[in-house]
Amino acid sequence: MLGAELPGLLDCRRCDRLVRGMVELKPKAGYRRSDYWSRPVPGFGDPEARICLVGLAPGAHGANRSGRPFTGDGAGDFMYPLLFQAGFSNRPDAVSRDDGLRLVDLYLTNVVKCLPPENKPKADEFTACRPFLAQEIAALKNLRVILALGGDAFRSLLRLYRQQGHLQRLADYPFGHGVVYRFAAAPVLVGSYHTSRYNIQTGRLTETMFCELLQTVRELAGDNG
Repeated sequence: MLGAELPGLLDCRRCDRLVRGMVELKPKAGYRRSDYWSRPVPGFGDPEARICLVGLAPGAHGANRSGRPFTGDGAGDFMYPLLFQAGFSNRPDAVSRDDGLRLVDLYLTNVVKCLPPENKPKADEFTACRPFLAQEIAALKNLRVILALGGDAFRSLLRLYRQQGHLQRLADYPFGHGVVYRFAAAPVLVGSYHTSRYNIQTGRLTETMFCELLQTVRELAGDNG
């Protein structure tokens, strides 16, 4: 099962700090508290996808409000037009859960499903949420490549791979933009700088860099070697 169908996901209250943070978050100007999803945010996309893009956690006024990954925040505003350009979606923007957006050969999710204060999940919160991520990955039967946005998401995936016996030492797989690691019995893991406003504004990540990485990921997904 994927997305909102994951058993126990939408009702999960394992992390007290995250639950409190969602309740205490002040709504963005022009919105009411009732406009906010304020629950674990399920992944979404093509259930037949060969590629899974994994971010860190819902944005405070993006996914935590809209209820869909990268929808309503700067990271998504940067990313969705490029996904459309690369042929991974049917439209170049993401507005709400019912905007008709469909992904092609791509599934989007986060390693932590609830909004973390200051966008910084704690170690026990990563651990508590990892079973949901493991279930999503297992349910994607055609999955060939995982693209991790940011070092924290990347390292959380490495910990899942270690837990599953695919690797021993995390230090053998350093994070970097464009790194590619292959495993005998797990999807290829690719690293990317996060599509955050900060990275875009500082030029650490550019449209050209991300588009080139999407092309690399597509090639890896079709690589039979």
